[in-house]
Amino acid sequence: MFRLLKYLKNYKKETVLGPLFKLMEASFELLVPLVMASMIDNGIEKSDAGHIWSMGGILFLLAAIGFGCAITAQYFAAKASVGFATSLRHTIFEHIQTRSYEQMDEFGTSTMMNRLTSDVNQVQTGVNLTLRLLLRSPFIVFGAMIMAFTVDVKGAMIFVITIPILAVVVFAILLINIPLYKKVQRALDKVVVKTRENLTGVRVVRAFSMEREEVEDYDDSVTLLKKYQLFAGRVSAFMNPVTFAIVNGATLVLLYKGAVEIDAGFLTQGQLIALVNYMAQILVELIKLANLIITITKSMAGGSRIADMLYADENEADAREQKNEDGQNAGTSNSTAGEDGTITSQVSVDAINEIEFQKVSYTYKGAASASVQDLSFRAKKGDIVGVIGGTGSGKTSLINLLAGFYTAAEGRVLVNGEDIINCNAGDLRAHIGIVPQTAVLFKGTIAENLKWGKDDATEEEMWEALELAQAKEFVEQKPNRLKEAVVQGGKNFSGGQRQRLCMARAFIRKPDVLILDDSTSALDYATESKVRQGIRKLTEDAICFIVSQRAASIMDADLLIVLDEGEVAGMGTHEELLKSCEVYAEIYYSQFPEDREEAQNA
Repeated sequence: MFRLLKYLKNYKKETVLGPLFKLMEASFELLVPLVMASMIDNGIEKSDAGHIWSMGGILFLLAAIGFGCAITAQYFAAKASVGFATSLRHTIFEHIQTRSYEQMDEFGTSTMMNRLTSDVNQVQTGVNLTLRLLLRSPFIVFGAMIMAFTVDVKGAMIFVITIPILAVVVFAILLINIPLYKKVQRALDKVVVKTRENLTGVRVVRAFSMEREEVEDYDDSVTLLKKYQLFAGRVSAFMNPVTFAIVNGATLVLLYKGAVEIDAGFLTQGQLIALVNYMAQILVELIKLANLIITITKSMAGGSRIADMLYADENEADAREQKNEDGQNAGTSNSTAGEDGTITSQVSVDAINEIEFQKVSYTYKGAASASVQDLSFRAKKGDIVGVIGGTGSGKTSLINLLAGFYTAAEGRVLVNGEDIINCNAGDLRAHIGIVPQTAVLFKGTIAENLKWGKDDATEEEMWEALELAQAKEFVEQKPNRLKEAVVQGGKNFSGGQRQRLCMARAFIRKPDVLILDDSTSALDYATESKVRQGIRKLTEDAICFIVSQRAASIMDADLLIVLDEGEVAGMGTHEELLKSCEVYAEIYYSQFPEDREEAQNA
């Protein structure tokens, strides 16, 4: 949590002036009971109207100055807390963009969304109230006790006993509440997960008539959140009545002892009123402090969760790449610290001429078995590599390892003979064009989406890429052509159109390595055939990886890799695998049964 305080470094003036003006306000407030005592003893009791008016004027002046100090403190505290939250949000978002796939999998989308929204809001509120009240409330509590000694020593001893009791109660509840609010936030994560799953998968839920089951699961998650919130709320709510009881009890004792001393002539009525006012100030400030502690407890829980995400696994390879990129942006040398503390240079990648897998294996965190195991192959410029296999065979895992999204657990992925973990991630991915399994378009226009592949692309380059992806025809039919609006997720285009636009976005870069991860699944065979011709033309001087479950999509490849449950079932050309690989033959003949008959007859 405290590691996040560095985001206040640009608001040093505000973090000093905010509490300072609050302490000035508190100082004027501590003078009010003394002015009231003088008004009662010297004005009302002696019927001195002039003294009453003068003391009234002083009270008004103290109120006006205190109000001005409070407004000023509010301004500085709000400026610092909002600026802090803005910087923190930027950092979290930037951090999410640079995290490795392993780290993304570890935390999950919903958790990171909660960190960016709910947790940051909690921390912002905590910073705001801390700057305003954390010093002010204790200052008034102890200041009131000290001022009480200036009025009457015997009466002030009640303050000495009351304040430690209150401190024990407040901090005991604080220690109980911190872990409780962490549980509340974890339960909130689960609710967000269920909400996101149902919003994104609503069509699937309805298709299988699972509405009732999903509602029940959601209710269970909300019930658990409610349970934790109620328990934490009850503990927090316990603070106010306890503090009221203690302070009111102390006030009763004070009134009783004060009445005895007034009767004996050792204390004036004005002094007793001053002591009661100081006790009332303590009560009010302790209520504020109690609420502040509850808020700080929530903020600390949220801040700890944010810090856990920001600083987790910062010694891993991807975090080192991020530091290296930050160093480059700042004009520093292109190097980064290794896990053993040594400095490892990051290799610049000017072009990708060759990719090699050497006995590569990878297992997802928490998985029982490897997704890719003992995989070795080599691909050079001009090669088209086809990857085929059943669902869950490791095809997409291979692609993620190839692009450097995951780091091999065993073996090495070599780019131009250099281990991929030593390559600069920005340089590497600048030479890779990838069309993911799920076609993703962003809100904007067709042209803006294409420029994700090349931000300075000309209109001519856009049309060329669209033609290679067989998307030119339907884009030309749109009223605004390249300026046609794309809604979030590209929902105003069909599945096939989205896939072709995503391919055009990758094609426009003219990458050294083109990766198509089952990106033609929504296309008919005729359109797919034309797309393959475009790919062959585009990759004459590049390496192309095509992942597909269709044998027709990859049968013309220079090298076919057949995966089965993470292991290599076969490797070679189409003709070689039909003879030597049972898994590939089964896939092919299931899609082309007429060829099976011919093979059997032959």
